[in-house]
Amino acid sequence: MIFNPEYECMESAGRQKLQLASLKNLVEMLYTNVAFYREKMDSLGIKSVDIHTLKDIERLPFTTKDDLRLNYPHGLLACPKDRIVEVHMSSGTTGKPVVDEYTMKDINIWRESMARTMAAAGCTKDDIVQNCYGYGLFTGGPGAHYGALTIGAEVLPMSSGNTARQLMVMQDFGSTLLTSTPSYALYMAEEAADAGIDLRKLPLCKGCFGAEPWSENMRKEIENRYGMKAYDIYGLTEIIGPGVSFECEAQDGLHINEDFFYPEIIDPETGKVLPPGEKGELVFTTLTKEGTPLLRYRTRDITYLITEPCSCGRTTVRMHRLFGRTDDMLIIRGVNVFPSQIEQALIEIEGTEPQYLIVINRGESHLDDVELQVEVKKEFFSDETRGLEVLRNRIENVMKSRLQISVKVKLVEPKTIERSIGKARRVIDNRKI
Repeated sequence: MIFNPEYECMESAGRQKLQLASLKNLVEMLYTNVAFYREKMDSLGIKSVDIHTLKDIERLPFTTKDDLRLNYPHGLLACPKDRIVEVHMSSGTTGKPVVDEYTMKDINIWRESMARTMAAAGCTKDDIVQNCYGYGLFTGGPGAHYGALTIGAEVLPMSSGNTARQLMVMQDFGSTLLTSTPSYALYMAEEAADAGIDLRKLPLCKGCFGAEPWSENMRKEIENRYGMKAYDIYGLTEIIGPGVSFECEAQDGLHINEDFFYPEIIDPETGKVLPPGEKGELVFTTLTKEGTPLLRYRTRDITYLITEPCSCGRTTVRMHRLFGRTDDMLIIRGVNVFPSQIEQALIEIEGTEPQYLIVINRGESHLDDVELQVEVKKEFFSDETRGLEVLRNRIENVMKSRLQISVKVKLVEPKTIERSIGKARRVIDNRKI
């Protein structure tokens, strides 16, 4: 289902004209109202009158997460404070939190973006949406809530956690669409199996999953356990929250809401803009936001853009599902490793659960020692020792082939690795301590 064909199926020339007008307005507003951006643009010698084409965006300054933290809490506010109706922010566990302040227009843009997102997953006014993203200052819960309400669906605002209650409500209220992180969806599936609940017999038939990178194999695992179709959605607090991009029924990349968010892919080292199809760091400019709009925000997410037509009829550019983040990337013995690579490999190996933990230490020889803890299915772990040794050797060989480094594999019993009701913690890097 296409929620807003006028904009989602707009011809390229019309969309670019709209984007250029929005970009000019944005640059003028930021130069006038935000000292941070005025100083940045003055140093580069550029103003809104210098923006003649969309390519001129490359002349504008980047914005980073550090910039947002240095300007906490209101330094990037681009409108009068009395126009702000809602505030969200990141957890701030690694420094000052990242703040996003919304006007009523921003909230309506968010509602529209998330309605498109959930409609693409098949959500209609007849659905019962079990929303397991966290509420409060986190954008996940409110974003999905706004989208479902805009469509007219019934919302169960569960938030995250209390899994036994989640499963009870899922059965008793006949939830048809699930929203959560993919790791929490798998955790609920584990708990359901232990409780003797066959999720495949429930009305639940589709889900919108995001807030953390996840692999194609993890999608298959979720779809198999629930008997549903699992859709990838993308967003981040700095830009608006969830609703920046989403998968349609073709599941061939995530459609970007380009009338609101202008995407670029850059070389993370040089900042040079890369052509469609070339992998690099994703950058967004919030074309229409009023509260805390951003110019060329470096997301640190690694992907590439797809410009070929999509079978669904939408004409918006798509982004490939995330490969990881530049700040999640591990450099182990000189080799770049993303946790998602390990996850992708593990789900292909029979006998393992999709739960793992990477522990990195600096050995006595000053080389990196990597231990990969992997949960083994109950029936496998109770097998003879020889069977476990064969499985362990197989995992080590697969990892050596995929990652080009050797890792020590430790097989652990089911539910040994700590679960998270939000984003999964996959790495303990003791080299930084």
